[in-house]
Amino acid sequence: MPAVTVLIVKTGSAPPPIRRRYGDFDSWFRRALGEQRFEYDIIAVDHGHSLPDPLRTDHYAGVVITGSPAMVSSRLDWSERTAAWLAAIHERGRPLLGVCYGHQLMAHALGGRVGPNPHGRRMGTHAIYRSPGKDDLFTAGDDRLAVHSTHAEAVLEPPPGARVLATADGDPYHALHFGQLSWGVQFHPEFDDEIMRAYIDERRDILKTEGFDADQLYRCVTEAPLGSELLGRFADLCNRRGEERHAVSA
Repeated sequence: MPAVTVLIVKTGSAPPPIRRRYGDFDSWFRRALGEQRFEYDIIAVDHGHSLPDPLRTDHYAGVVITGSPAMVSSRLDWSERTAAWLAAIHERGRPLLGVCYGHQLMAHALGGRVGPNPHGRRMGTHAIYRSPGKDDLFTAGDDRLAVHSTHAEAVLEPPPGARVLATADGDPYHALHFGQLSWGVQFHPEFDDEIMRAYIDERRDILKTEGFDADQLYRCVTEAPLGSELLGRFADLCNRRGEERHAVSA
């Protein structure tokens, strides 16, 4: 059977000190989804790399949109082009998962509103609260879950028809199902504890300027297994879609 391919749309990179030690966003997603489970195409849209024609994406079993140091509200040219592309891929029913910037960009692409979080920056391990109801990625379990986050913007108004899957203090749209097979999460499921601590260390000066206690945030970093579980379920979905496509074309 031909290999199943997942596309990672890379909208930015980790800070150089973190990248040198742990690799970059795409390597974290490959590790979490399964290095050997899929083939991966990486397209760095923030570097001007072109996305494929939406009508020629049937070979992708799924698409992941990464985080970014950029801001969706800046409406950068590459970001707006990517938003239009995501809207077209969403309409084609491809499995989509947007993370942090990717979550916000998908909300913007589908008619929502994104901007600076009125409650300020969020960084570290914190709780989210799962909404009632069934979902392929947010399965039944504890209603209060730990996640890793780092962001200054948020979805302020979800697109029409989006369903809230999880909320957080100061963020009522922390995880969304956009319809079709499209999801967005504000937290970072690809982060492990070490990467979260490295981000806090990297942002110490900013955190101090904004009145945060970086040492306290560092001490409060805990395990957040929801991230790897969610990415595992998305990988399962991509694998099923890939197998279905191969069966039809056989």
